[in-house]
Amino acid sequence: MIIYPAIDLKDGVCVRLLKGDLDKVTVFNENPGDQAGSFEVAGFSWVHVVDLNGAVEGRPVNGDAVSQIVGGTSLPVQLGGGIRDQAGIERWLEQGVARVVLGTLALRDPDLVKSLCARYPSRIAVGIDARAGMVAVEGWTETSDIAAVDLARRFEDVGAAAIIYTDIDRDGMMAGPNVDATAELARALSTPVIASGGVSCLDDLAALKAVAGEGIEGVIVGRALYDGRVDPAAAQALMAA
Repeated sequence: MIIYPAIDLKDGVCVRLLKGDLDKVTVFNENPGDQAGSFEVAGFSWVHVVDLNGAVEGRPVNGDAVSQIVGGTSLPVQLGGGIRDQAGIERWLEQGVARVVLGTLALRDPDLVKSLCARYPSRIAVGIDARAGMVAVEGWTETSDIAAVDLARRFEDVGAAAIIYTDIDRDGMMAGPNVDATAELARALSTPVIASGGVSCLDDLAALKAVAGEGIEGVIVGRALYDGRVDPAAAQALMAA
């Protein structure tokens, strides 16, 4: 399994939120480029980036910070948040982002996302953020009446690189990932799943690795890396074992 260290951007700096609440913010690094570089030094193979302001406003907001990250590391960058049209997707891919994550757009215009997956194979991931199993969009400010698994099934066999599944109720809470729900989703799909939300320790990573055979390709880790609860070397050794 791949560990995707997370950089969440708000107002140009690296932060973590509790359950996606923009008013419950902890700033961890004021230099996003340096943070990306530190993840590379630590031996990670990807960086996962979210433009939090962009996710709420529906347009890229932290573009300068994203550019600092792309310029601050040779690692491939996976980017989501506020990317809502084809022009924006193409712009980021041209500027060096390896993979774009589409969440709200996947719900609002699934046909466009399917066509983009076909046009850019392995460079488009579908982000599905769920609250009590139902898809949340617009930076988690709206909860739809669509079940996460039903939305995910719409993107089977269209060339999506992965489904990134975030359990909002676990995000930033350090309470452990929702392993059962993630594994259940992965079993329902042929598209690889990347787990997100709640990882707090090596035991959480071990629990996800134990069900990796269900189709879980990787896991996004944020706050636990920043506050030292997960040691990068130990985590990567666990996943490689």
